[in-house]
Amino acid sequence: MKLQFVKMHGIGNDYLFFDCFERPLRAPSGLAVKLTDRHRSVGGDGIVLILPSKKADAKMRMFNADGSEGKMCGNAVRCVAKYLCDFKGVRKDVITVETRAGIRRIEPIKEKSRGGADLFRVDMGKPSFSPDRIPALFEGRCVLSHPLIVGGETYSVTCLSMGNPHCVVFCEDLSTVCLEKVGPLFENHPAFPERVNTGFVSVISENELKMRVWERGSGETLACGTGACAAAVAAIQNGFCEAGEVTVHLKGGDLTVTYTGGNVLMTGPAEISFTGVAEV
Repeated sequence: MKLQFVKMHGIGNDYLFFDCFERPLRAPSGLAVKLTDRHRSVGGDGIVLILPSKKADAKMRMFNADGSEGKMCGNAVRCVAKYLCDFKGVRKDVITVETRAGIRRIEPIKEKSRGGADLFRVDMGKPSFSPDRIPALFEGRCVLSHPLIVGGETYSVTCLSMGNPHCVVFCEDLSTVCLEKVGPLFENHPAFPERVNTGFVSVISENELKMRVWERGSGETLACGTGACAAAVAAIQNGFCEAGEVTVHLKGGDLTVTYTGGNVLMTGPAEISFTGVAEV
């Protein structure tokens, strides 16, 4: 069977996108594992199915490289908006995409990124700090600068949900973090019953952060949209950054996150890499 796809990325966080408006895609979990292998197949951080929706312009289902399904992906949802613009002729001031974490409203920005890619601003909704909602097995109303023993070391963690669970760890020097070793320990820690995305973050200034991220189901990625939002919110909640606009530098590029206590807004590029046909 041959399947057409579009390879797209948001600052290096890359996915294979399948148009499922006319035909559903069978066994997406297995397909994600097979096609995201960077040595034996197309390669990517996951696959995304773009489906019809009764509530929005489209519905998005995202599967990580290990086949697990995620509730939300900030970089992928921008790419879905670009797909709707470029391939479906959607011309709206605000594009809506249904996800497992709720409907996301995406605004196409007229100006381009520095690299010429289209920019989109996403209303990511309100962050959730309740341990039950993350979910995370901590006592209290929120997990703010809380000690957590991982691999025999004690880390100060801030946890929240941006539609999926995030653990943020602030550190002075990201180069000293052995993410390949500690990332899986955080991801599979008993404190996180649904596993967790972990961001290691250094504070550059009151409105600027640098971040490396370990995504559950995918490992280290060049970028994570919900992770950047979690990092900015955590930095503001901890008093490291001022409320407002925060630039988050990731390995793949920059995202701008705006948070003043209500909904989180994320602005970043979406870019087409190439189109192709997978024979499965």
